[in-house]
Amino acid sequence: MMRARRVSVLAAAIAAALTAVPAGAEPDAGAYLAARAALRSGDFSGAAAYLLTAIVADPDNPALVNSALAAYVGTGQIGAAAPLAERALAEGWRSQLANMVHVAVLAENGDWAGVLADLDAGRSVSQLTDGLTRGWALIGAGDMQAGLAAFDAVADTRGMRPFGLYLKALALASAGDFEGADAIFSLAPEQGMIRSRRSVLAHAQVLSQLGRNPDAVALIDATFPAGADPTLDLLRARLAAGETLPWTVVSNARDGLAETYYTVAGAIVDETEDSNVLFHGRIALALRPDFTEARLLVAQILDRLGQFDLSRAAFAEIPPDDPTFAIAELGRAEELRKLGDLSAGTEVLARLARDQPDFAPAQVRLADFLRLGERTDEAIAAYDRAITLTPEDDPALWRLFYARGTLSFRQDNWPAAEADFTRALELSPDQASVLNFYGYSLLERGEKLDQALDMIQRATDADPQNGAIVDSLGWAFYRLGRLPEAVETLERAVALEPGDATINDHLGDAYWSVGRAREARFQWSRALSFDPAEADAERIRAKLDHGPEEAAQPLDVAGSGG
Repeated sequence: MMRARRVSVLAAAIAAALTAVPAGAEPDAGAYLAARAALRSGDFSGAAAYLLTAIVADPDNPALVNSALAAYVGTGQIGAAAPLAERALAEGWRSQLANMVHVAVLAENGDWAGVLADLDAGRSVSQLTDGLTRGWALIGAGDMQAGLAAFDAVADTRGMRPFGLYLKALALASAGDFEGADAIFSLAPEQGMIRSRRSVLAHAQVLSQLGRNPDAVALIDATFPAGADPTLDLLRARLAAGETLPWTVVSNARDGLAETYYTVAGAIVDETEDSNVLFHGRIALALRPDFTEARLLVAQILDRLGQFDLSRAAFAEIPPDDPTFAIAELGRAEELRKLGDLSAGTEVLARLARDQPDFAPAQVRLADFLRLGERTDEAIAAYDRAITLTPEDDPALWRLFYARGTLSFRQDNWPAAEADFTRALELSPDQASVLNFYGYSLLERGEKLDQALDMIQRATDADPQNGAIVDSLGWAFYRLGRLPEAVETLERAVALEPGDATINDHLGDAYWSVGRAREARFQWSRALSFDPAEADAERIRAKLDHGPEEAAQPLDVAGSGG
């Protein structure tokens, strides 16, 4: 909250700077460069402070005004951005972001004639966005037929058919024409109607309005697995109970324009800079503050930009009674972890797992967080619950068995660990992490050595650039007495992970065993410089003091090649 107030104060100061310029002010290149650097890193709040200094000194600089627009749209301060957009448009400066903000302000005020005038004047956001915006502006102005024709024009444009069809279906449903909306939603993908989570939700509501709840349930079941999405699970349950779902996706032209910006944001999420996706999401939220799907998108993009505190705040704005609350809480917990507060993130997940005990993702993430916090007993219990809730055909199930196995291994419960590693490999036979951990564990236990070496070799083949796995193979060769192969492989591991204390330590042992004492001591000293755990550091210091009697020895294995 404090950060939001600070941003608003800065926004007001920048707006004032546009109309009150100190006499004799000189451009501040340093502030401008610092603001640009902050924007490139996604630090919109940080950029604002620098931009205040820069704009006071140079208020007629289009680049500064556009940067300030980016700072305030990026933080969701659309009202604060409005004067900057007006200034850019009044001066005739070309700015896609100014056009976006101006259209949003006009739509908020119901000035659809003004939106159409902007489009006619060539104030463009993009060809796709402009065409869809025209459709909603015409509908907002009272001309439904012209609006539908505008969506048809988008659908007839190469590469834009799915967008024109989807928005037209929403427009028809918003006018009560559910038969017309269903006809579009029912089109096959090759006819241009692509299914997404949002379109399935909308189509399910349309089918329910038409009294076709079983068809709506079948649609959801055919598109998404049960248990993966609380919103769709709730929708499915309401439909199965015979409830007629209200139409809520788009109620009016303003909602439709918000849907347009959200839809375009989803379409460009992997094709443009994250900041551009964020701007579209922020405009969608300005038009429709209760648009939780847009808020989730904004939070996810802020995470990608490394703005974990802003992302956490965005997730936290989704209320507990919203169907997307569980997904938002997963995101909020992850942002807390990234901010260094694992304990708070674990508490969020524990509450979610308690309140929604059948929501498998909450149990999985809680188990992961407990494991990271070294709360081993609790983590194993959470993995037990997560495995019970996860379908057998879930491709990620192997990871749960593997994670639980590593915890049993940590507790010296080898039978339980081995059973979980075996099950993980039955589910996904080529997982390098499982092959490596299981094989290395067998090697250190002196059991099933041929099988252990085979698993580690397969892990290395699957992930040859992973220094830790290559180290396991080199150490396997060492423990089996295949010393030349050990040296060669461990040298490769050190090249891949030069700053790893364990790998350097292993290479030192291998060098010593082939008579390269000076190089061995160098590697052991190097391992110490990387700050290993105290027990490992004591063992390495003992080798430096006493030599081979303190080094790990090859196993006494007949026929090993030693």
